[in-house]
Amino acid sequence: MAFEGLTEKLQGAFRKLSSKGKLTEQNVKESMREVRMALLEADVNYAVAKDFIKKVTERCVGMEIGTGLNASQQVIKIVNEELTALMGGTNARLTWSSGPLTVYMLCGLQGAGKTTMAAKLAGWLAKQGKKPMLAACDIYRPAAIKQLQTVGAQVNVPVYEHGTQDPVKTAKEAVERARYLGRDVLIIDTAGRLQIDEVLMDELARIKETIKPQEILLVVDAMIGQESVNVAKAFNEKLEVDGVILTKLDGDTRGGAALSVRAVTGKPIKFSGIGEKLSEIEVFHPERMASRILGMGDVMTLIEQATEAFSEDDAEKIARKGRTGELTLEDFLEQMQSMKKMGGIKSMLSMLPGMSGKDIDVDENAMKKPEAIIRSMTPRERRNPKLLNASRRKRIAAGSGTTVQDVNQLIRQFENAKDMMKKMTAQMKGGKGQRMMRRFPGMK
Repeated sequence: MAFEGLTEKLQGAFRKLSSKGKLTEQNVKESMREVRMALLEADVNYAVAKDFIKKVTERCVGMEIGTGLNASQQVIKIVNEELTALMGGTNARLTWSSGPLTVYMLCGLQGAGKTTMAAKLAGWLAKQGKKPMLAACDIYRPAAIKQLQTVGAQVNVPVYEHGTQDPVKTAKEAVERARYLGRDVLIIDTAGRLQIDEVLMDELARIKETIKPQEILLVVDAMIGQESVNVAKAFNEKLEVDGVILTKLDGDTRGGAALSVRAVTGKPIKFSGIGEKLSEIEVFHPERMASRILGMGDVMTLIEQATEAFSEDDAEKIARKGRTGELTLEDFLEQMQSMKKMGGIKSMLSMLPGMSGKDIDVDENAMKKPEAIIRSMTPRERRNPKLLNASRRKRIAAGSGTTVQDVNQLIRQFENAKDMMKKMTAQMKGGKGQRMMRRFPGMK
């Protein structure tokens, strides 16, 4: 995941300050030297890193340690505030047209994940109650139009295309078509190049002039590090982009782009791609990203993902069954499916305070075996595990490609979890406990 190396190095630098009673110029400079090296190794722009260290140092030197905070915690607090400011301070939301149709134009280099991101953004907007449409204006890359149609179908969003005619004309027709169909958002997927050239920029400028988009969003590959900042700067100079979308933040990237783009271009990061699935797109929150970088977790995003994965009705049903001890293996299976929607166990753990940036050794395939076992049961067996005698367990093991011992282990784990949840709900009676169980039914 992004920032793992940076998080580890920053935490190491801060640990050395934990025994200090006062932040002197000497120990602050020693610590900031390590922080600067960590930022540069994370591929943060040199000028950005230099300015960041200067601001943090000025705030730290001579500061008295606050009540309840040691020197290390005081520095972390300041670094957290400055990191948040560096990435924009607050979440930069999409703006909307005053008319019935809002047009967003996506641009970027080839290979940045622009076409996939167009579908991700369309899917995200659909979840917000909008009626998006996509327009295929990349006529150069082989199968680009077909790819947009495929990913558009996966998020149930229509795609307008008109073959290899002039992209400017296609964009203009797409606007007219979107209005005719009563769509309220149009996302234009434009052509990219392996590198910036005048032909590409001229075409993008003509599309911009013709359709006058509400926002131009630049899609940047976080994997290319500082080069992504140069790309953003060049596009911004030619097109005056309104915001940046970072892709591949889930990959083995050092994260420097996220920390440099805003400072160099002055344009906010609005979204980030955090995985290959079309649902894996996040609104970019500078304060949450700063917390992740410093190993402080991101509980707010975790709560939002839990709220999306667990419907209120299902959560209430699970909480009620937990109190009465009526949980079934069908409920168990539903909980595993909901956890998958949240990005898996490792993703969830990385958002907990103290876990961000750590090399979490989690077998993401661990849920495949119990899922296969439960799916090999009949609906009646799932609802009433007491029916599972020796012959039934042998049949289930054969059907799921597991052993009888695996089936027995799952049944034991299920019974233990059911007993534990019953005890927890009994102990957590009252407003706060019940609200927690409704929000996190998967706690069992």
